[in-house]
Amino acid sequence: MTSDGEPQRQSDRPPGMDDATVEALGLLSQALETTERARGRLYDFHQLTGNADKAVGEAVRRLREAGHHDQADLVEREVQGADVLPGMWTFQIVEAYDDGYHRRFVAAEQQVRDALGKGRTHIAEAEMKRRRRTT
Repeated sequence: MTSDGEPQRQSDRPPGMDDATVEALGLLSQALETTERARGRLYDFHQLTGNADKAVGEAVRRLREAGHHDQADLVEREVQGADVLPGMWTFQIVEAYDDGYHRRFVAAEQQVRDALGKGRTHIAEAEMKRRRRTT
């Protein structure tokens, strides 16, 4: 229970936490949420590029059927199944992001939140909700 008789919530400020710490944890959480959005766009990129490559394969097939073998060969050689970055297909970019930056960021945010906020999430947002609540 809190000092006002309310039940303790996951998002309640731990006793003794100052405003600056609440703000810093809120900014770190917001930054992590932004990377989650970026990660989603990376998966969009991965899937869109894969779908484009499938369409390229169909275009190559149809160019050949239409008798345009030189153009089909060009597209097949230069585009179909090509690396999007040197030595990498899109799934490898996604894996590198997930296994590197994203995993480190998630772990660091969790460690900071555990150390300073007793693992609690969205403290700043919960306090904003309580301040702005009209009913």
